[in-house]
Amino acid sequence: MDLNIRIGGEAGQGLVSTGEMLTGSLSDTGLHVFTGKSYMSRIRGGLNWFDIRISDSELFALKKEADVTVALSMEAMEILGEYASPDGIIIYNGNGEDKKQTLYLNFDEIAKEVSGSVIMANSVAAGAIFALLGYSPDSLFAYFKKEFRKKGEDIVRKNLKCASRGYSEANRRSLKIESPVSKNASGEYSSGASAIALSAAVAGIKLVSAYPMTPGTATFAGLAALSDKYGIVVEQAEDEIAAVNMICGAAYAGVPAMTTTSGGGFALMCEGLSLAGMMELPILIVIAQRPGPATGLPTRTGQEDLKFAINAGHGEFVRAVFAPGTIQQCYDLTRKAIETAHEFQGPVIILTDQYLQDIQKNIGRLNEEYNPVNRHIVENADENYKRYMPSPDGISPRAIPGGKSLVICDSDEHGADGHLAEDLEIRNEMQRKRMSKMNVLKSQLVQPEYYGEADAEQVFICWGSTYGPCREVVDSINAAGRKTALLHYSQVWPLDILQVSRLLEKKTRLIVVEGNYSGQFLSLLREHGFAGECDLITRYDGLPFTSEFIIGELEK
Repeated sequence: MDLNIRIGGEAGQGLVSTGEMLTGSLSDTGLHVFTGKSYMSRIRGGLNWFDIRISDSELFALKKEADVTVALSMEAMEILGEYASPDGIIIYNGNGEDKKQTLYLNFDEIAKEVSGSVIMANSVAAGAIFALLGYSPDSLFAYFKKEFRKKGEDIVRKNLKCASRGYSEANRRSLKIESPVSKNASGEYSSGASAIALSAAVAGIKLVSAYPMTPGTATFAGLAALSDKYGIVVEQAEDEIAAVNMICGAAYAGVPAMTTTSGGGFALMCEGLSLAGMMELPILIVIAQRPGPATGLPTRTGQEDLKFAINAGHGEFVRAVFAPGTIQQCYDLTRKAIETAHEFQGPVIILTDQYLQDIQKNIGRLNEEYNPVNRHIVENADENYKRYMPSPDGISPRAIPGGKSLVICDSDEHGADGHLAEDLEIRNEMQRKRMSKMNVLKSQLVQPEYYGEADAEQVFICWGSTYGPCREVVDSINAAGRKTALLHYSQVWPLDILQVSRLLEKKTRLIVVEGNYSGQFLSLLREHGFAGECDLITRYDGLPFTSEFIIGELEK
């Protein structure tokens, strides 16, 4: 079984710290834990919430309904109460008489009474939640001792007293809820953003230059945290134009480099992206999507930049675009992206989004051992070296400044030696050379993952972060006796539609699921020759897909 805990309140009320306390201590009990957060673009006030889903089996997505709702404010009580499950419990941070499924417990008053300050109200709340779930508080107490020991024994003692009081106050009430039993889930707790950052560091990224833009900042911050350990130069540029040009310069010099941004920041990077295409520079751009256009919803999620990422930049040039669907894929595909950029000598994009950036779950331990990718650099280039020497696959030997050879790069059209050229025959030769590298990318595509029944009656087609919700839908429908599967794309450019075409031949019902209004991935399939019937489920309100949402749309 699984259970969803939702903590809601205003920004500044400590709901994230409460969530982190519960997440750390619940995962230490051996449960599978999956968390996510929804927050407004403000420092104080508003309505934010933190979801903690726990289970005795692996989890892949968030849920719409909450089994335990912790309302830190009246607004949270009124709004989030509507999403409480029929048998769920609501805990309100205030005074009142307990009702059938509502418990009134004033965390602030208890914290002030026990510790002398309301700042430890979140510890009271954590203790109360442990009591309602029927779990021993031992793992919660152990969490406090481990996490707060640097703050001194007095802080540890006060937090323990607050949590203990919250536990005892809730424990003496009649409200309880059935909870999953631990099955010793293994692994470490990680987010999509931290997995990308770690993978990039391990793969040998030595410069990250970025201008902070939500939700891409999480990866930027993750790399900054790893910079000392892995020897990474972290530069907060004055804007996105500077950031992308810095990594282009670094790539020319042989330094593995990347930037992080969101859709609006990527719009400013398009000229630099085109520069990397012309100069054949291996750069990585991580785009964490959010709803647009313009500023849009800065702290929400979406999949609106698919076609933008594939087509951005003036002129024609080759690029690869990856769209991981899980935290593990964030780690694996980041390395793949860096390897690809250096092998074919060009720009590579990773498309993630606010949801995938911020979700956290316990997964297998990610490898932290430094293992830089092959930069494919020629070490012995002589005085006759030509940077853009034509080759059968379009990939020229790559040397970097500092050796015997002169390495010339130019944003203008150029000849094999890198010098500016306006000869039209040279132009044709160079453009054919650059574009022929698409064949290299196509030969190394990450194939879409098929999950579910081999002879499925219906198949969900998805890309990027919709993998988890779609997988849970497939499991639910298969359990009900209808054969279902999913086909998930984690590389969206170049695109291979062979498996989709085979499903069409079987007369399988196809349903594309994506987080945008117009159905961009379905449109991309059409552009590549897919002409069959296909249903489309979209979401564009800024919230992530859940299995309940998809099933609800499927039933319409």
